[in-house]
Amino acid sequence: RRPADTEIDWKAYMQEVEGFANGTLDYTQLKGDTGPLVYPAGFVYIFLGLYYATGRGSDIRLAQYLFAGLYLLNLLLVFRIYCRTSKVPPYVFFFMCCASYRIHSIFVLRLFNDPVAMAILFLAINLFLEEHWSWGCLLFSLAVSVKMNILLFAPGLLFLLLQRFGLLGCIPKLCICALLQVVLGLPFLLVNPVGYLTRSFDLGRQFQFKWTVNWRFLPEEVFQNRVFHAALLLAHLAGLGLFALHRWHSSKENILTLLKDPGKRKPTSPRLTVNNILWQTSCVCLLNTSAWIVFILFSSNFLGVCCSRSLHYQFYVWYFHTLPYLLWCTPTTKLAHMPKVLLLGVIELCWNTYPSTVCSSLSLHICHGLILLQLWYGTAPTPVSHTPPPSRKPTAMSKKAQ
Repeated sequence: RRPADTEIDWKAYMQEVEGFANGTLDYTQLKGDTGPLVYPAGFVYIFLGLYYATGRGSDIRLAQYLFAGLYLLNLLLVFRIYCRTSKVPPYVFFFMCCASYRIHSIFVLRLFNDPVAMAILFLAINLFLEEHWSWGCLLFSLAVSVKMNILLFAPGLLFLLLQRFGLLGCIPKLCICALLQVVLGLPFLLVNPVGYLTRSFDLGRQFQFKWTVNWRFLPEEVFQNRVFHAALLLAHLAGLGLFALHRWHSSKENILTLLKDPGKRKPTSPRLTVNNILWQTSCVCLLNTSAWIVFILFSSNFLGVCCSRSLHYQFYVWYFHTLPYLLWCTPTTKLAHMPKVLLLGVIELCWNTYPSTVCSSLSLHICHGLILLQLWYGTAPTPVSHTPPPSRKPTAMSKKAQ
């Protein structure tokens, strides 16, 4: 039989969207058994569809079947990303599919909204790899509207947009992201704009100490202290700055050159030359360019996870499917494969320890630290420079990248 506590979040979601189904447009009045609605409007629309599809939320078994389908779709999107990068050995995919009880529970048993947001995010990344940047930004914004943890990828995406299009060129892409948020939230903004913004985009929300996975070794008063939260934010910003300057930006020019139009920059490498023929004709360079895009996005998210004020059990899905890439994107000797698999196993063990302990939370931080050290000291994936054949002329930027 299904344990009673596995239905808590699903019932709360259904209660929250039921108010909207009954005509309530004041966001502060949308509530469930677990408290007020704290997700943006995209969550409401998607789970409203599930509300009607499952007989007003009563058919939980059908909802689980739907989430099982979402799980398979999510794997397909992730595998496609990994195939484009050609960085991770095939046997690692077995662990990604079969070795995580916690991920299976988050998707199919507990029916959280985190998997929905991540599946949309991985679809957006696939679009970025195909150079459909506008559609990718639209899907990225949709993922943010389901749950705000997707914003952890935002610094990396901003860097990629500046690198690819320059300041003026990336403004339309950012406008796409902002416009979708306005359109989705418009019914609620017209009724109670302050209530909608403070509830759905509350960055100062307090977390309960009893659910934390990563900070169990700290006293509760330190965990709740605002100074500790500010220190984590500063560490996050410092990490992003260091990676942007020394790992994401490989040109010898000042990083401020990203603000220039790409056509006016010095052609130091294929990924900085927008009109270079290698973007479209060199298979090898295309694979490396894909790896570079994924590296920036995944490392941006991982830095945010490492500096998170609290990680709850459902948050594991925020970065579980990115861990193999983060571990194998740097050069790996044959003897180094086993320690990396062991590291994945220890992280899985930490997330499956309930309730979390001092040992499990410390172990999780140690694993995160080892991955960060590898990303910092390892060789980041860079495109391979190739000289185009003399008979081929560089082509203009493809329409789908515009």
